[in-house]
Amino acid sequence: MSTGTATFWIIIAAVSASFGALHGLLFSDGPNVPGMLYGTCIGVLAIAYERGVFLAGYSERLRRLPTLAYFAAAEISLVLVIVVGMGLTGLALWTLGIVDKPLMGAITPKLSTIPFALAMSAIIVSVLRVRDLIGAATFVNLILGRYHRPVREERVFLFLDLAGSTAYAERHGDIAAQELLTAVFSAIAEPVRRYRGQVDDYIGDQVIVSWPLARGVEQARCVACVFAIRRALDADRDGWLARFGLVPELRTALHGGSVVTAEVGVDRHKIAYFGDVMNATARLEGLCRETRRDVLISEAVLGQLPLLPEGITVEALGSYRLRGRSETMAVHALADRRRPRLVGARAEVEADRRAGRLYAALRG
Repeated sequence: MSTGTATFWIIIAAVSASFGALHGLLFSDGPNVPGMLYGTCIGVLAIAYERGVFLAGYSERLRRLPTLAYFAAAEISLVLVIVVGMGLTGLALWTLGIVDKPLMGAITPKLSTIPFALAMSAIIVSVLRVRDLIGAATFVNLILGRYHRPVREERVFLFLDLAGSTAYAERHGDIAAQELLTAVFSAIAEPVRRYRGQVDDYIGDQVIVSWPLARGVEQARCVACVFAIRRALDADRDGWLARFGLVPELRTALHGGSVVTAEVGVDRHKIAYFGDVMNATARLEGLCRETRRDVLISEAVLGQLPLLPEGITVEALGSYRLRGRSETMAVHALADRRRPRLVGARAEVEADRRAGRLYAALRG
Protein backbone atom coordinates (compact mmCIF):
# COMPACT_ATOMS: atom_id res chain seq x y z
CA MET A 1 0.00 0.00 0.00
CA SER A 2 1.30 3.40 -0.94
CA THR A 3 2.22 5.75 1.91
CA GLY A 4 1.53 8.71 -0.37
CA THR A 5 3.32 11.72 -1.79
CA ALA A 6 3.75 15.14 -0.21
CA THR A 7 0.67 16.33 -2.13
CA PHE A 8 -1.31 13.39 -0.75
CA TRP A 9 -0.47 14.34 2.86
CA ILE A 10 -1.22 18.02 2.24
CA ILE A 11 -4.68 17.04 1.00
CA ILE A 12 -5.21 14.73 3.99
CA ALA A 13 -4.17 17.54 6.36
CA ALA A 14 -6.55 20.00 4.68
CA VAL A 15 -9.47 17.56 4.77
CA SER A 16 -8.74 16.72 8.42
CA ALA A 17 -8.61 20.43 9.29
CA SER A 18 -12.03 20.91 7.69
CA PHE A 19 -13.41 18.04 9.77
CA GLY A 20 -11.95 19.72 12.86
CA ALA A 21 -13.80 22.89 11.91
CA LEU A 22 -16.98 20.86 11.36
CA HIS A 23 -16.64 19.34 14.85
CA GLY A 24 -16.46 22.83 16.33
CA LEU A 25 -19.51 23.87 14.34
CA LEU A 26 -21.55 20.87 15.50
CA PHE A 27 -20.44 20.45 19.11
CA SER A 28 -18.84 23.70 20.25
CA ASP A 29 -18.95 27.45 19.73
CA GLY A 30 -18.07 27.17 16.07
CA PRO A 31 -14.93 26.59 13.97
CA ASN A 32 -11.71 27.78 15.59
CA VAL A 33 -7.97 27.39 15.08
CA PRO A 34 -7.37 24.92 17.96
CA GLY A 35 -10.19 22.70 16.67
CA MET A 36 -8.72 22.70 13.18
CA LEU A 37 -5.27 21.87 14.57
CA TYR A 38 -6.74 19.00 16.58
CA GLY A 39 -8.51 17.75 13.45
CA THR A 40 -5.37 18.02 11.33
CA CYS A 41 -3.12 16.15 13.76
CA ILE A 42 -5.63 13.42 14.61
CA GLY A 43 -6.61 12.91 10.96
CA VAL A 44 -3.04 12.73 9.70
CA LEU A 45 -2.06 10.34 12.50
CA ALA A 46 -5.05 8.06 11.86
CA ILE A 47 -4.42 7.91 8.11
CA ALA A 48 -0.68 7.39 8.67
CA TYR A 49 -1.56 4.38 10.82
CA GLU A 50 -4.02 3.09 8.21
CA ARG A 51 -1.41 3.54 5.43
CA GLY A 52 1.24 1.61 7.39
CA VAL A 53 3.57 4.56 7.98
CA PHE A 54 4.00 3.21 11.52
CA LEU A 55 2.99 -0.09 13.19
CA ALA A 56 2.85 -1.71 9.75
CA GLY A 57 3.80 -5.14 11.13
CA TYR A 58 1.10 -4.91 13.78
CA SER A 59 -1.53 -4.00 11.17
CA GLU A 60 -0.44 -6.89 8.98
CA ARG A 61 -0.85 -9.33 11.89
CA LEU A 62 -4.34 -7.96 12.54
CA ARG A 63 -5.35 -8.70 8.94
CA ARG A 64 -4.60 -12.39 9.50
CA LEU A 65 -7.25 -12.63 12.22
CA PRO A 66 -10.74 -14.02 11.52
CA THR A 67 -13.04 -11.35 10.05
CA LEU A 68 -15.01 -10.46 13.18
CA ALA A 69 -11.92 -10.46 15.38
CA TYR A 70 -10.12 -8.30 12.83
CA PHE A 71 -12.90 -5.69 12.74
CA ALA A 72 -13.04 -5.53 16.53
CA ALA A 73 -9.27 -5.29 16.94
CA ALA A 74 -8.96 -2.74 14.13
CA GLU A 75 -11.60 -0.47 15.67
CA ILE A 76 -10.04 -0.69 19.12
CA SER A 77 -6.62 0.08 17.64
CA LEU A 78 -7.97 3.08 15.74
CA VAL A 79 -9.64 4.40 18.91
CA LEU A 80 -6.30 4.13 20.73
CA VAL A 81 -4.56 5.97 17.87
CA ILE A 82 -7.17 8.75 18.06
CA VAL A 83 -6.87 9.02 21.87
CA VAL A 84 -3.06 9.14 21.66
CA GLY A 85 -3.27 11.69 18.85
CA MET A 86 -5.67 13.80 20.88
CA GLY A 87 -3.37 13.65 23.89
CA LEU A 88 -0.18 14.51 21.98
CA THR A 89 -1.88 17.33 20.08
CA GLY A 90 -3.42 18.72 23.26
CA LEU A 91 -0.08 18.59 25.06
CA ALA A 92 1.64 20.45 22.21
CA LEU A 93 -1.08 23.12 21.95
CA TRP A 94 -1.19 23.56 25.74
CA THR A 95 2.61 23.90 25.89
CA LEU A 96 2.52 26.54 23.14
CA GLY A 97 -0.32 28.38 24.85
CA ILE A 98 -2.67 27.97 21.88
CA VAL A 99 -5.49 26.46 23.97
CA ASP A 100 -6.91 28.23 26.99
CA LYS A 101 -7.58 25.10 29.05
CA PRO A 102 -6.04 23.16 31.93
CA LEU A 103 -3.66 20.44 30.82
CA MET A 104 -6.14 17.62 31.52
CA GLY A 105 -8.83 19.43 29.54
CA ALA A 106 -6.46 19.87 26.62
CA ILE A 107 -5.43 16.21 26.41
CA THR A 108 -8.73 14.52 27.33
CA PRO A 109 -11.17 13.88 24.45
CA LYS A 110 -14.73 15.14 24.74
CA LEU A 111 -17.52 12.57 24.74
CA SER A 112 -18.38 13.55 21.16
CA THR A 113 -14.82 13.57 19.84
CA ILE A 114 -14.02 9.86 19.51
CA PRO A 115 -17.23 8.79 17.67
CA PHE A 116 -16.93 11.83 15.40
CA ALA A 117 -13.25 11.12 14.68
CA LEU A 118 -14.03 7.45 13.98
CA ALA A 119 -16.79 8.42 11.54
CA MET A 120 -14.63 10.97 9.73
CA SER A 121 -11.69 8.54 9.58
CA ALA A 122 -14.00 5.88 8.14
CA ILE A 123 -15.09 8.30 5.39
CA ILE A 124 -11.50 9.18 4.48
CA VAL A 125 -10.34 5.55 4.59
CA SER A 126 -13.27 4.42 2.40
CA VAL A 127 -12.45 7.05 -0.22
CA LEU A 128 -8.77 6.07 -0.14
CA ARG A 129 -9.62 2.38 -0.54
CA VAL A 130 -11.68 3.14 -3.65
CA ARG A 131 -8.82 5.32 -4.91
CA ASP A 132 -6.32 2.50 -4.33
CA LEU A 133 -8.63 -0.02 -6.01
CA ILE A 134 -9.07 1.86 -9.29
CA GLY A 135 -5.91 3.98 -9.27
CA ALA A 136 -5.33 7.58 -8.26
CA ALA A 137 -5.45 9.05 -11.77
CA THR A 138 -8.57 7.07 -12.70
CA PHE A 139 -10.24 8.10 -9.44
CA VAL A 140 -9.58 11.80 -10.09
CA ASN A 141 -10.77 11.53 -13.69
CA LEU A 142 -13.98 9.78 -12.62
CA ILE A 143 -14.66 12.43 -9.96
CA LEU A 144 -14.04 15.24 -12.45
CA GLY A 145 -16.02 13.51 -15.19
CA ARG A 146 -13.19 14.13 -17.63
CA TYR A 147 -14.02 11.14 -19.81
CA HIS A 148 -17.83 11.10 -19.67
CA ARG A 149 -17.53 11.73 -23.39
CA PRO A 150 -14.80 10.01 -25.44
CA VAL A 151 -11.63 12.06 -25.80
CA ARG A 152 -8.84 11.56 -28.33
CA GLU A 153 -5.40 11.97 -26.79
CA GLU A 154 -1.77 11.01 -27.29
CA ARG A 155 -0.35 8.50 -24.81
CA VAL A 156 2.67 6.25 -24.28
CA PHE A 157 1.95 2.69 -23.17
CA LEU A 158 4.19 0.25 -21.36
CA PHE A 159 3.18 -3.41 -21.36
CA LEU A 160 4.99 -5.63 -18.84
CA ASP A 161 4.55 -9.37 -18.88
CA LEU A 162 5.96 -11.79 -16.29
CA ALA A 163 7.86 -14.50 -18.16
CA GLY A 164 7.32 -18.08 -17.07
CA SER A 165 4.31 -17.42 -14.82
CA THR A 166 2.23 -20.20 -16.40
CA ALA A 167 4.98 -22.76 -15.86
CA TYR A 168 5.41 -21.54 -12.29
CA ALA A 169 1.67 -22.02 -11.65
CA GLU A 170 1.81 -25.55 -13.08
CA ARG A 171 4.69 -26.46 -10.75
CA HIS A 172 3.61 -24.69 -7.57
CA GLY A 173 -0.14 -24.14 -7.87
CA ASP A 174 -2.35 -21.13 -8.51
CA ILE A 175 -2.12 -19.71 -4.98
CA ALA A 176 1.68 -19.66 -5.06
CA ALA A 177 1.57 -18.10 -8.53
CA GLN A 178 -0.78 -15.41 -7.27
CA GLU A 179 1.59 -14.64 -4.39
CA LEU A 180 4.40 -14.25 -6.92
CA LEU A 181 2.32 -11.91 -9.08
CA THR A 182 1.30 -9.84 -6.04
CA ALA A 183 4.95 -9.43 -5.02
CA VAL A 184 6.01 -8.48 -8.56
CA PHE A 185 3.17 -5.98 -8.96
CA SER A 186 4.12 -4.42 -5.61
CA ALA A 187 7.74 -4.05 -6.74
CA ILE A 188 6.60 -2.40 -9.98
CA ALA A 189 4.39 0.19 -8.25
CA GLU A 190 7.08 2.40 -6.72
CA PRO A 191 9.11 3.02 -9.92
CA VAL A 192 5.86 3.75 -11.79
CA ARG A 193 4.94 6.41 -9.20
CA ARG A 194 8.46 7.83 -9.22
CA TYR A 195 8.38 8.35 -12.98
CA ARG A 196 4.83 9.75 -12.92
CA GLY A 197 3.17 6.90 -14.78
CA GLN A 198 -0.16 5.34 -13.94
CA VAL A 199 -1.07 1.66 -13.72
CA ASP A 200 -4.12 1.32 -15.96
CA ASP A 201 -4.85 -2.38 -15.67
CA TYR A 202 -3.74 -5.81 -14.55
CA ILE A 203 -4.56 -8.59 -17.01
CA GLY A 204 -3.44 -11.96 -15.70
CA ASP A 205 0.33 -11.71 -15.40
CA GLN A 206 0.49 -8.50 -17.43
CA VAL A 207 0.58 -4.89 -16.23
CA ILE A 208 -0.40 -1.95 -18.43
CA VAL A 209 1.16 1.41 -17.56
CA SER A 210 0.66 4.68 -19.43
CA TRP A 211 1.64 8.34 -19.56
CA PRO A 212 0.29 11.32 -21.48
CA LEU A 213 2.71 11.46 -24.39
CA ALA A 214 4.40 14.73 -23.41
CA ARG A 215 4.99 13.56 -19.83
CA GLY A 216 6.18 10.10 -20.85
CA VAL A 217 8.81 11.26 -23.34
CA GLU A 218 9.98 14.21 -21.23
CA GLN A 219 13.34 13.24 -19.72
CA ALA A 220 12.64 9.78 -21.21
CA ARG A 221 10.50 8.93 -18.17
CA CYS A 222 8.88 5.93 -19.84
CA VAL A 223 12.28 4.34 -20.57
CA ALA A 224 13.74 5.27 -17.19
CA CYS A 225 10.74 3.61 -15.53
CA VAL A 226 11.35 0.32 -17.36
CA PHE A 227 14.94 0.04 -16.18
CA ALA A 228 14.14 1.28 -12.68
CA ILE A 229 11.73 -1.66 -12.41
CA ARG A 230 14.36 -4.08 -13.70
CA ARG A 231 16.98 -2.75 -11.29
CA ALA A 232 14.51 -2.98 -8.39
CA LEU A 233 13.95 -6.67 -9.13
CA ASP A 234 17.68 -7.32 -9.55
CA ALA A 235 18.50 -5.55 -6.29
CA ASP A 236 16.57 -8.12 -4.25
CA ARG A 237 17.76 -11.27 -6.00
CA ASP A 238 18.46 -13.11 -2.76
CA GLY A 239 15.00 -12.30 -1.45
CA TRP A 240 13.25 -13.49 -4.62
CA LEU A 241 15.28 -16.70 -4.73
CA ALA A 242 14.62 -17.42 -1.05
CA ARG A 243 10.89 -16.79 -1.30
CA PHE A 244 10.01 -18.05 -4.79
CA GLY A 245 13.07 -19.89 -6.09
CA LEU A 246 13.47 -17.47 -9.01
CA VAL A 247 14.15 -13.86 -9.90
CA PRO A 248 11.23 -12.41 -11.91
CA GLU A 249 11.95 -11.69 -15.55
CA LEU A 250 9.77 -9.23 -17.42
CA ARG A 251 9.12 -8.86 -21.12
CA THR A 252 8.40 -5.21 -21.80
CA ALA A 253 7.22 -3.13 -24.75
CA LEU A 254 6.90 0.63 -25.23
CA HIS A 255 4.70 2.12 -27.93
CA GLY A 256 2.49 5.17 -28.21
CA GLY A 257 0.23 7.28 -30.33
CA SER A 258 -3.35 8.44 -30.62
CA VAL A 259 -6.04 6.64 -28.61
CA VAL A 260 -9.65 7.30 -27.69
CA THR A 261 -10.11 7.48 -23.92
CA ALA A 262 -13.56 7.03 -22.42
CA GLU A 263 -15.35 6.15 -19.20
CA VAL A 264 -17.09 2.80 -19.63
CA GLY A 265 -19.29 0.58 -17.50
CA VAL A 266 -22.59 0.86 -15.67
CA ASP A 267 -22.33 -0.92 -12.32
CA ARG A 268 -18.54 -0.73 -12.34
CA HIS A 269 -16.89 2.23 -14.02
CA LYS A 270 -13.37 2.39 -15.42
CA ILE A 271 -11.31 4.46 -17.82
CA ALA A 272 -10.58 2.49 -21.00
CA TYR A 273 -8.44 3.13 -24.08
CA PHE A 274 -9.45 2.24 -27.60
CA GLY A 275 -7.44 2.16 -30.80
CA ASP A 276 -4.75 0.38 -32.77
CA VAL A 277 -2.03 1.57 -30.38
CA MET A 278 -3.22 -0.82 -27.67
CA ASN A 279 -3.23 -3.84 -30.00
CA ALA A 280 0.13 -2.87 -31.49
CA THR A 281 1.74 -2.57 -28.04
CA ALA A 282 0.44 -6.01 -27.08
CA ARG A 283 1.85 -7.48 -30.31
CA LEU A 284 5.17 -5.70 -29.71
CA GLU A 285 5.41 -7.27 -26.26
CA GLY A 286 4.81 -10.68 -27.86
CA LEU A 287 7.68 -9.98 -30.25
CA CYS A 288 10.09 -10.18 -27.28
CA ARG A 289 9.98 -13.97 -27.56
CA GLU A 290 10.84 -13.96 -31.26
CA THR A 291 13.66 -11.42 -30.97
CA ARG A 292 14.97 -12.81 -27.67
CA ARG A 293 15.07 -9.29 -26.25
CA ASP A 294 13.60 -8.23 -22.93
CA VAL A 295 12.82 -4.57 -23.74
CA LEU A 296 11.42 -3.42 -27.08
CA ILE A 297 10.46 0.09 -28.13
CA SER A 298 8.78 1.33 -31.28
CA GLU A 299 10.24 4.01 -33.51
CA ALA A 300 7.09 6.05 -32.78
CA VAL A 301 8.22 6.51 -29.17
CA LEU A 302 11.99 6.32 -29.57
CA GLY A 303 11.94 9.08 -32.18
CA GLN A 304 10.30 11.48 -29.73
CA LEU A 305 12.71 10.96 -26.83
CA PRO A 306 15.05 13.91 -26.28
CA LEU A 307 17.72 11.50 -25.03
CA LEU A 308 18.08 8.07 -23.48
CA PRO A 309 18.78 7.66 -19.75
CA GLU A 310 22.44 7.26 -18.86
CA GLY A 311 23.72 3.75 -19.45
CA ILE A 312 20.85 2.68 -21.73
CA THR A 313 21.83 1.46 -25.20
CA VAL A 314 19.64 1.03 -28.26
CA GLU A 315 19.83 -1.63 -30.96
CA ALA A 316 17.91 -1.31 -34.23
CA LEU A 317 16.20 -4.62 -35.03
CA GLY A 318 14.59 -3.60 -38.33
CA SER A 319 10.94 -3.57 -39.38
CA TYR A 320 8.44 -6.23 -38.39
CA ARG A 321 4.92 -6.98 -39.54
CA LEU A 322 3.09 -7.58 -36.29
CA ARG A 323 0.32 -10.15 -36.18
CA GLY A 324 -3.02 -8.68 -37.20
CA ARG A 325 -1.50 -5.54 -38.78
CA SER A 326 -0.87 -4.86 -42.46
CA GLU A 327 1.79 -2.19 -41.87
CA THR A 328 5.28 -2.86 -40.58
CA MET A 329 6.73 -1.32 -37.41
CA ALA A 330 10.34 -0.24 -36.92
CA VAL A 331 11.47 -1.95 -33.71
CA HIS A 332 14.42 -1.28 -31.40
CA ALA A 333 15.78 -3.15 -28.40
CA LEU A 334 16.96 -1.36 -25.27
CA ALA A 335 19.51 -2.66 -22.76
CA ASP A 336 21.22 -1.43 -19.62
CA ARG A 337 24.98 -1.67 -19.97
CA ARG A 338 25.32 -0.85 -16.24
CA ARG A 339 23.36 -3.93 -15.15
CA PRO A 340 25.60 -5.66 -12.61
CA ARG A 341 27.19 -8.93 -13.60
CA LEU A 342 26.44 -11.96 -11.45
CA VAL A 343 29.23 -13.63 -9.54
CA GLY A 344 29.69 -16.83 -7.59
CA ALA A 345 26.60 -18.79 -6.64
CA ARG A 346 24.25 -16.26 -8.21
CA ALA A 347 25.94 -16.71 -11.58
CA GLU A 348 25.61 -20.49 -11.29
CA VAL A 349 21.91 -20.26 -10.52
CA GLU A 350 21.35 -17.91 -13.45
CA ALA A 351 23.42 -20.11 -15.77
CA ASP A 352 21.38 -23.17 -14.81
CA ARG A 353 18.15 -21.32 -15.47
CA ARG A 354 19.34 -20.08 -18.88
CA ALA A 355 20.54 -23.55 -19.83
CA GLY A 356 17.16 -24.96 -18.88
CA ARG A 357 15.37 -22.40 -21.03
CA LEU A 358 17.70 -23.09 -23.98
CA TYR A 359 17.15 -26.86 -23.66
CA ALA A 360 13.39 -26.36 -23.58
CA ALA A 361 13.56 -24.07 -26.63
CA LEU A 362 15.62 -26.61 -28.61
CA ARG A 363 13.20 -29.41 -27.76
CA GLY A 364 10.16 -27.20 -28.47
